[in-house]
Amino acid sequence: MSAPRLPDTIEGDGVRLRPYRVEDVPDVAAACADPLTQRFISGMPSPYTEADARWWVTEGAPAARAAGGASYAIADPATDRLLGGAGLGNLVPVRGQAELGYWVAPWARGRGVATAATRALAAAAFAHGTARMELLTHPENTASQRVALAAGFRHEGVRRAANLARGGGRQDLVCWVRLVDDPPGPVPRLLPDLPGGRLTDGVVTVRPVGPDDAEALFALHSLPEVVANRVPPRAPTPAEVERRCRLAGTRWLAGEAADLAIVDAHTGELAGGCMLYHDEQATGQAMVGFSLLPAGRGRGLATRAVRLVTGWAFDGVGLARVWAGTRPENAASQRVLERAGFTREGLLRGRLPGPDGTRVDSVQYARLATDPPG
Repeated sequence: MSAPRLPDTIEGDGVRLRPYRVEDVPDVAAACADPLTQRFISGMPSPYTEADARWWVTEGAPAARAAGGASYAIADPATDRLLGGAGLGNLVPVRGQAELGYWVAPWARGRGVATAATRALAAAAFAHGTARMELLTHPENTASQRVALAAGFRHEGVRRAANLARGGGRQDLVCWVRLVDDPPGPVPRLLPDLPGGRLTDGVVTVRPVGPDDAEALFALHSLPEVVANRVPPRAPTPAEVERRCRLAGTRWLAGEAADLAIVDAHTGELAGGCMLYHDEQATGQAMVGFSLLPAGRGRGLATRAVRLVTGWAFDGVGLARVWAGTRPENAASQRVLERAGFTREGLLRGRLPGPDGTRVDSVQYARLATDPPG
């Protein structure tokens, strides 16, 4: 199978994909010098100059097309002003596979340009013989991951160390895939966004974890009583917590886990952490875990947070069952779960790894969507 030859111009919903023109050079230069573009587009010259833009418009983009790929300017159909760029590369004709990439100029962001261009280019490629389309995103680029989902691409996994990192070393890439017979999107989210970006009862607020939470969460997960309940029971390194906070958004969009900060609604201070881990998607089940800093204990914040998260799990996510496990001696967490409407189901012997190669028991609790709230 040979690589598909796409049309010179592709019309999309509010966008036009067309060949680059010399008149685009100033806009290409301005857009590609933008810090966000520089951060997430590998191989981009830095600093990016008008000479780089001119080379791309007159030589780079035509060469990509001559080699069997495609490189388009994304333009406004009404004004013809450049809004970004999109293209196909890394073709594997024998498999009918191509990789789709794009960038959006700062003045065009937040308008659905990337989603419209991705849908239009994917549709054209599928109509001309492509069977499988990949979209690879930087692990921290949740905006592009949202575009992938909106354009019908499904999370397929992580390509470890698949890309050269700016400044040296290698970095992972998150792989999103759409097949020729997949619908154009959006892909249903396993874990939707929190309504309004947070959950609150006026006393406690639960919101997504972000990079700024790393220091507080490292302090939390370094406490001996919290370490004892971690799996495995060891303290994390600062780098591990920092990475967890940076990639929390990606794990959420992939449907793996909702990593949450428990915050005092009055002071805004982080009081602890909570996670809804989507461990059994096929059966509509997830696990909830939680822990508090000493200053947040004894005030009912954990119970309120677990109620909020469990209610969202049932009403927002559509789960049927949420479960939690505690060590037998962890009476405080057991009281939280019981006050939040969970029922003790039994003792799982030797379920968890303990210190020095031992195994420890776990007391299992669960709450069903049909159970009354706690």
